[in-house]
Amino acid sequence: MKNSIKSLREGLGISQGKLAQLCGVSRQTINAIENNKYDPSLELAFAIALSLDSTVDCLFNYQKTLKK
Repeated sequence: MKNSIKSLREGLGISQGKLAQLCGVSRQTINAIENNKYDPSLELAFAIALSLDSTVDCLFNYQKTLKK
């Protein structure tokens, strides 16, 4: 799922490590989410949004693909 975590995090001057600490996960988890290699749980998505003073719908861009 595409997201804007990296740009918002960098704009706020927060490192991946600091964001991970605030959310209770590893830096590698934040890296994987930022690089669209891992979709966070709903709880983690809210924790990230709260830590970045944002909302889940502002951070994540969900586009459903239609099955044929």
